[in-house]
Amino acid sequence: MEDNIVLEEKPIKTSFYYGWIVLIIAALSYFFSGPGQTYSISIFIDHYIDKFNWSRSLISSLYSMATLGSGLIMTGVGRYIDKLGQRKMLTIVPFVFGLACFWMSSVFNPIMIFIGFLFLRLLGQGSMTLIPQTLIPHWFKNKRGFALSIMGLGGVIASSLLPPLNNWMIGSQGLKLTWWFWGILLIFLMTPLGWFFIRNKPENIGLTPDGVEKGDFRAKITPRVYMSNDPWTLKQAMTTRAFWFMIYCIVVPSLVNTGLTFHMVSIVTEKGFSSGFAAYILSISAIIRFPITFLAGYLLDRIRVHILKAVNFFLLAGALFLILQADSKITLIIYALVHGVFMVFDNVSTGVLWPNYFGNKYLGSIRGFTMTAIVIGSSLGPLPFGIAYDYFGGYKEVMIITMILPILAIIAAFVSPPPEYTAEKGEK
Repeated sequence: MEDNIVLEEKPIKTSFYYGWIVLIIAALSYFFSGPGQTYSISIFIDHYIDKFNWSRSLISSLYSMATLGSGLIMTGVGRYIDKLGQRKMLTIVPFVFGLACFWMSSVFNPIMIFIGFLFLRLLGQGSMTLIPQTLIPHWFKNKRGFALSIMGLGGVIASSLLPPLNNWMIGSQGLKLTWWFWGILLIFLMTPLGWFFIRNKPENIGLTPDGVEKGDFRAKITPRVYMSNDPWTLKQAMTTRAFWFMIYCIVVPSLVNTGLTFHMVSIVTEKGFSSGFAAYILSISAIIRFPITFLAGYLLDRIRVHILKAVNFFLLAGALFLILQADSKITLIIYALVHGVFMVFDNVSTGVLWPNYFGNKYLGSIRGFTMTAIVIGSSLGPLPFGIAYDYFGGYKEVMIITMILPILAIIAAFVSPPPEYTAEKGEK
């Protein structure tokens, strides 16, 4: 707990701020969330459909139900982060996540793949991203946007590397060895890194956020954007309009991105291109995020997050229009670039949003609840696209309807500035 800072961890003396090491491990956590992310799992989907002769609606339903189930558990994961701390959680979670990858190597019926999807989504998409999101705001304050953008590079690298790597490994080594590869890395690399290098708070090892010396004038610099130091509880945050409007703003990308990414191979092959080009599209969308990530962090340290979120949703609407109209490789590549820029600003702004609006004290519980919303949004994405394909023979109708969602999100973000804290109600 925030008020219980105990120096049970020995002070660490380095020639540089130890928070940078924590940040590197947090970025690795984002990277190793990859096997549980849709951009990775989507490469396996057509292989499962072909191997077991399942319908696209069936596997979409299993994935959606598993994602929904994992989402309902995420609020509890957030509470455990507040209770146990990020160090213990970043040791336990990757170990169990590795076991889930081993499980996926041996599935042969719908129940088994449902269980596998459930743990991949809970531990990968959910926990492996939630833990660093609650960790880094403790270590960085004035540099929070920049730090979270660096952390996000782990996800950028994973989303650019995993689709073509999985596609190659499945083709050359098979499904089983591909899952074993990720399971071994999670258990024997990520697990010990979490235990030996993560520290929950800088105060636990005699340091201060951003690495400033106690009493240093730089520690008193007022951030250029609103940044709450108030002890918002989850219950108090839930009384505010901004909380629920921003919940909508994080659910929309989760729903849309998961639906598109899960069916990307099918969407691209329907337009007459290969599955390899579909993996290439996913990689392009990720590669463009490298340079844009630094711009996102820079701007989010200077511009209020709800304004940037509102502007960013114009890009999502544009990306949907592009992929709907795409009839050439060039148009699909432009879609990938636009969508990649959107995803950068969305991911970094969401990381900045919650600690800036509601402080750090109960950030695990608050982020756990918001992660539940994100994962539920993910669960709702693939199924409508799968049903639309089976019923209409394509994705045109569902994409047109989906375009309404980012337009509404533009409005929701614009009217959701940071709430003001009062101990009684949480908001004036």
